[in-house]
This record gives sequence, structure tokens and C-alpha cells, in this order.
Amino acid sequence: MPRVALFGGSFNPIHYGHLLLADEVAEMLALDRVIFMPAARPPNKGAADLAPAADRHAMVALATHGNARFEVSDLELRRAGPSYTVDTLAALAAGSSDELFLLVGSETFLDLLTWKEAERVAWLARLVVVPRTGSPFDGQSTQAQKVLREIGHTRFVEASAPPSPEGVIVARARSLDISASDLRRRTREGRSLAYRLPESVIAYIQARGLYRA
Repeated sequence: MPRVALFGGSFNPIHYGHLLLADEVAEMLALDRVIFMPAARPPNKGAADLAPAADRHAMVALATHGNARFEVSDLELRRAGPSYTVDTLAALAAGSSDELFLLVGSETFLDLLTWKEAERVAWLARLVVVPRTGSPFDGQSTQAQKVLREIGHTRFVEASAPPSPEGVIVARARSLDISASDLRRRTREGRSLAYRLPESVIAYIQARGLYRA
């Protein structure tokens, strides 16, 4: 059964931190594919600094080109309304034999109970919690244990290849200390973006005049 992970987000813009994280987790869990899913309308983010969905999708396609395990989907761009993960997972699972995983940051996991149908999200896909670099994730904390119980799980397990048969996976993957908000600010200020995101994405941002206003 193919192991496929969903990596969703605004990708505003995508950068090397996203790419390294996805590559690390793919290797740790022996994934067959990682699907990058740009959100058309992220339910938890304002639209003030958000580049058009079509541009964010195009930048992800440029950034992931050439990696056989990476692909980009426009599923959420084609669906009306807010981009709820539960709807995306349900669509991916329909008629598929793939074993689905969902990559989430540790802060996002602690906030999971605010998501639409959080328990169903955890039923549709195996959760993979990726702690932010430099911020250790305490699975025994009161909040982490509460989320774990509410979504119907009993324990956290460390990432392995192949993955253990049950539990919420904690993947302590390496990443880079790069933030999309800093990249947007640098663009507004006319500063360098080099070594932070692929040259093809930098060229796209400049050609489209993104993040200037």
C-alpha cells in the first residue's frame, strides 16, 4: 500500500524550510509521495498579505519540480469556500488505497481541537507532528495529552521506517529557520531572498510583483 503524506499550508511563499522538512519526513517514514496542498482560503489566516492562490500554487510547482516524490495539488483551489483539511482528506481518501499521513507542526497539533471535525481528520489520516526546530515538543504536557484523547488516540510514537502500526507520530525532522513573513518583508524592502528559496520562485515573485504592496 503506497504511503502518501499531505503537506498543506498557505505556502506564502514556499521556501527551503518547507522543502527540507518534507524531504526529511519522507525519508524518515519511507513515504512514496508527499502532496503539497496550497490552501485557497486558509480558515485561520487573514488575507492581507496572502498572494493569490494561483500564484502560490505556481510557486509550489516550481519549487517541487524535479523531486520524484513531491507533487503539488490544486484540489483546494478548485473547491469553493474555506480550505478545510477534513474535506481535502475525504476527497483524497475516496476510492484510494493509499495509506494517508498528515504533516502538522507541533503548535498546530496543540490547536487541533479548533479545527473542523478534528477527530475525523485523525481518522482519515495518520497524524505526523513535526516540532519546530529549537522548540522541543512535550507529548506528556496537559494540552498535548488532551488533544490526543479528544481525537481518539492513546500515545505518541517516534518516527520510523516503516511507521509503527498505531499512535500519533512525532517526526523530529531537521528544518531551517526561515519564515515566510520574513521573506515577504524582505521583498517589500527590496532585500535579498537568495539562499532562502529556490531561484525559480524568486524569479516568479519578482516577475509577478508579489508582496510589494
